[in-house]
Amino acid sequence: MSRLAAKKPPLFISEPLTRDAVNQSLSLLSGILKSSYGPAGRLKQLHNGVGGCVRTTSQSSALLGPLSVSQPVLRVLIASVQSHVSRFSDCGLFTAILCCGFIENFRSLKVAPFTVIKISKHLLSLCVDYLKSEACACRVSVDFSSVETLACLVRSVLTSKPACMLNKTEVDHLTTLILKAFIFTVPCHIETNAVLGRCVIVPVKGRRVVDSTVLPGLLIETPEIQLGKPLAVKRTGSDMIKIALFSVSMSGDGFNPEEGTIAVHHGVSLELSELNQLLNVGKQLVKDQVGLVVCQKVMHPSLKQYLKENGVIAVDRAGLSLMEPLGRMTGSKPIASIHSLSPGCYGSVKDLCIESFASKHFIHLIPEDTVICSLILCNRSETAWDELKRVCETAEHVLQLTMKEPLALLGGGCTETHLASYIRHKSSSLPASTFTDLDCSQTQYQLIADGFCRSLESVAHSLSHDDGEILTDMVYGHCWFVPSGSPCVSDWSDLVSKCGCGMNGNKEDLNWRFLQGQFGSPVIQGCPKEPSVKVTDLLTLDCFAAKCSGLQVALETANLILDLSYIIEDQN
Repeated sequence: MSRLAAKKPPLFISEPLTRDAVNQSLSLLSGILKSSYGPAGRLKQLHNGVGGCVRTTSQSSALLGPLSVSQPVLRVLIASVQSHVSRFSDCGLFTAILCCGFIENFRSLKVAPFTVIKISKHLLSLCVDYLKSEACACRVSVDFSSVETLACLVRSVLTSKPACMLNKTEVDHLTTLILKAFIFTVPCHIETNAVLGRCVIVPVKGRRVVDSTVLPGLLIETPEIQLGKPLAVKRTGSDMIKIALFSVSMSGDGFNPEEGTIAVHHGVSLELSELNQLLNVGKQLVKDQVGLVVCQKVMHPSLKQYLKENGVIAVDRAGLSLMEPLGRMTGSKPIASIHSLSPGCYGSVKDLCIESFASKHFIHLIPEDTVICSLILCNRSETAWDELKRVCETAEHVLQLTMKEPLALLGGGCTETHLASYIRHKSSSLPASTFTDLDCSQTQYQLIADGFCRSLESVAHSLSHDDGEILTDMVYGHCWFVPSGSPCVSDWSDLVSKCGCGMNGNKEDLNWRFLQGQFGSPVIQGCPKEPSVKVTDLLTLDCFAAKCSGLQVALETANLILDLSYIIEDQN
């Protein structure tokens, strides 16, 4: 018997945020995320070090997933951000950068963590209440009877990811397509429990982005389809095409050994018996006037030939990803066994035709009511296409979230600087009862509030990557970017034309100051309730639901990490 190693005691790490290794790792992660943020963010290349695929990206979902992190503190932070992104798809970098900012600013204060957490939660409630109030001057109402604001939202998502390598023409083209696809997924008939449809992205790599298009219905790739021949298909009496959808293999290659053993009589061919069963299924399909058979897996060539001879179009290898939208669009129920066919499992489509894109050929299923559509997405390279696919999915999700809550927040750093100005103004005029309720001094509250505001401003500061100056105005509290290399002048209106979100111009004296200066100043004028320009102008907008959630997740995660007194690691 081999000798067993003695069990090691667990490792206790007290006050992890005072450890140099933890602080260095947190600073490194913060630097990576900040350098990736915004339309001018620097790209990152991800690879496994031993060959394989190289990924070029600046998206949080792609950056945080492959990271191998040894520090438990960073694991908590990354897990929180990934959970947020899984729910909202957007504002991942915002959440992570803000969380790092909260930790860095709060831990440097000589205030007990318990007091920091109480005060920061109060500051968060002030922000959330303001963002959800009608008086909020950094949010925009979204009118779904017009596409201008929706287009601004989609355009902001597309331009925030430079790895897609899109020019203005391509951004405008994709914005139109994504909006068109989203409108396709909105049901025409409003019901009590209306459910949005779905947009299926079809990859076409090696083509121009402007070759992308949107079609109602679904595309199923069929490499063996013969172009130039008319597509004769059997129809029912109501001029519809009946469809059968199989999720089981129809290859006739025998039973799955995992299902158990089979007793076969002498002289009986298992393969022939299976083929006869498949042909019987084919006869039943023909008898039931089915015009199209789609199989998720492989279909036996003899069955395909039999169906073809009887005027039935057979498509196999459709893949798992198409099964759910196919069933939803056609009303068919996936058939999981070839030994029983129920008349209620069939669905129908209005029409079908052949479509060709690049070197790929598809059967296009056209439904009666369009809630499912296909986005044929093109890009020049595989890496750029992968990035673009994720961005288009994010844009679609942002539109869905906006439909539930028809609001948007100003982008370009303006919401962050405006909120910082609001909190500085609000915290300077709180009644004494607030400090009594929070069991803190006014000095402590002001310290935490200043750290809270500097954390918000650090997110806006992360949008600049060329060492140019960043300003904020004393009227609206918006963010302004000065081009790199510009001289320091007394009148900043000579160097800046519009704020980060594009809402305010430089036509009035806005009393600019440097962002993150030595002293934070409150907004000296009331923020306007109405925007100074029409929303139809090219504004940079952020998803309201995603950013509000990101703000809350960032602070809650930072407070959790700040409150850690011990980390206990199992050494076995």
